[in-house]
Amino acid sequence: MADRDWDKELAKIDKQLASLSDEQLVTPPAKPAPSGRQPSAPAARAPAPAKESAKGTAEARGSKTTTTFGVYARLTLSVALGVAMVIWPYPARCGVGLAAYLAAVVVVVSSGIWSAVWAWRHRAARAHTLSLLLILWGLVLGSIEVLPRVGYAVPTALHPAAWACK
Repeated sequence: MADRDWDKELAKIDKQLASLSDEQLVTPPAKPAPSGRQPSAPAARAPAPAKESAKGTAEARGSKTTTTFGVYARLTLSVALGVAMVIWPYPARCGVGLAAYLAAVVVVVSSGIWSAVWAWRHRAARAHTLSLLLILWGLVLGSIEVLPRVGYAVPTALHPAAWACK
C-alpha cells in the first residue's frame, strides 16, 4: 500500500470529475416502477444509456424555474432597502424607534443573505459580490447603533448609551 503514488491516483480522479457536467454529477432521484413493481437493487443502480442520460440532463436544464432576472430582481429589492435605510424617517435614538430601526437592519442583512444565496446558485458573480456588500452595509448600520450602547464605542448625541428613553 505504501508503494502507491497517491498524487497520480488523485490526479486521475480529478481529471475524470472535470470531464463530467454538473448535471451528470448530481443524479435525479429514482422514479418508481410502473404497476407497483419495485426494480431490483442492481438494476436500479445501473448507469443509463447515453441517449437517456443526455435526455435526463436536458430535462434537468429545462426544469429550472428561476432565471437571472429573478436574481437581479431580488438584488434590486435588497439594495433599495439598504439605500432607504440612509433616509430612515423615524427617530431611532431609543425605545420603540430604535427597536424598529434595528429590526429593519436585520431585514437588510437577511435580504442580503437571501440575494447572495440566489446569486451563488445562479453563478452571478457581480450580483453575489453586491449582495455580500449589502450584508456588510447592514452590519455597519447595526454596529453604529449597538456598539455605543454596549460600551464599545463612544456615545454621541445621535447615538446615546441608553437603550430606553427617559
